[in-house]
Amino acid sequence: MQTFGLLTDGKWQEKDEKIDVLDKTNQEVYAKVSKAEEKDVTAAVDSAEQAFQNDLTTPYERYEILMKVAQLLKDHKEEIAKNITHEAGKPIKQARSEVDRAVETTLLSAEEAKRLAGEGVPIEGAPGSENRMAFTIRVPVGVVAAISPFNFPLNLVMHKIGPALAAGNTVVLKPASATPTTALILAKLFEEAGLPAGVLNVVTGKGSEIGKWLTQDERIQLFTFTGSAEVGLNIKQNTGMKKLVMELGNNSPVIVDYDTNVKEAAQVIAAKSYAYAGQVCISVQRVYVDEKVKDEFESELLTAINNLNIGDPFNDDTDLGPMISVEEAERAEKWVQEAKEQGATVLVGGNRKDNFLEPTVLTNVTQEMKVVCDEVFAPILSLITYSDLDDCLKEVNQSNYGLQGGIFTNNINKAMKAARKMEVGGIMINDATQFRVDLMPYGGMKDSGWGKEGPKYSIKEMTEERLIVMNLK
Repeated sequence: MQTFGLLTDGKWQEKDEKIDVLDKTNQEVYAKVSKAEEKDVTAAVDSAEQAFQNDLTTPYERYEILMKVAQLLKDHKEEIAKNITHEAGKPIKQARSEVDRAVETTLLSAEEAKRLAGEGVPIEGAPGSENRMAFTIRVPVGVVAAISPFNFPLNLVMHKIGPALAAGNTVVLKPASATPTTALILAKLFEEAGLPAGVLNVVTGKGSEIGKWLTQDERIQLFTFTGSAEVGLNIKQNTGMKKLVMELGNNSPVIVDYDTNVKEAAQVIAAKSYAYAGQVCISVQRVYVDEKVKDEFESELLTAINNLNIGDPFNDDTDLGPMISVEEAERAEKWVQEAKEQGATVLVGGNRKDNFLEPTVLTNVTQEMKVVCDEVFAPILSLITYSDLDDCLKEVNQSNYGLQGGIFTNNINKAMKAARKMEVGGIMINDATQFRVDLMPYGGMKDSGWGKEGPKYSIKEMTEERLIVMNLK
């Protein structure tokens, strides 16, 4: 059994009190990680602050370190993917894909480390400023607290620490309690790549405790968080004037127009609703189908679902494995039962065994049901019919969330209307919402958060623009 300590100032410290990390397939203890106390979190911030003040790396040195980490991720791809599958229950082929994406995120961060630049400001054009010259530079904010979720325990960690380090910040990382070991393995790779002590610190433990201690520390200048809207709001309320990058909840909508390839749309939606058991912020949750193709779409969707491979996540062919915990699977099952009691029809699925929940499709749902208005974060899809696109878009926008949306249509006018009117951070045309490449700006609106991820865009969030004015006499 693997055991992991805390990483502070380049030293690994094992604590007497440990937290069990379960193998999500068999619910047996897979690893143990140390449980941080308040003094450990304070020490981690001490270390990060001192490392920042010492200005230990140049932009090119950060580039070189990140490039080495990218290569180490490639070299250890299979063992890291297997670790993800053990602690997160993610099907192995999806875990391998996550490692590949993390390599890309690291490479992008490395390149951006060499591109930190401001811009010229033509103040000579203002009366009385003829003898002045101005420009801006971008400077790191300082100590960054990074709080990452369970569902992408490698790539979403890298989306936080990669840009933060590339920009010249130092980091205190708190990985998800359910999936902390992948982040700790990544920290060891940064050590191997030559990252100076104190630049990256990792504390593990209960989220509510560590989150409280971090938000109370005035030395932290920016929080980057991925998780629920409720926790995001709590962080916002307790961090005062600090900078925030928040990737929060969502209940992704996709519109299926009658003027599209219905079979193809159904296949894509099935694949991108149930990947990793629907535990992705941009998994398709609400599908609005033109009533003209309702029956055809339902038939094609059920066929696509029947073709999914469900079961052992270590099987190379598995598409859908377990949810993160029995408790989460029970919660999702209760939401389905509650929807049924409120009049919804279960078209397929709805059955649970331990933390495995069948891919589920609901019809006859209403806007007030949890499976529609809240973030379900489970393999549950709701079908809603519409007859008028304008009315459909109004209904889509009734959601409190707005991360990503999508529309399948061959009508460019409808596509552009949806692009203009749908209240989301990103819209996918002729694709489902679960599309993301790591270089694109990724972020939402409303309760889905604020700020953008993607290394180029994260670095803008994680730096300050400083104006320099020269009086040339």
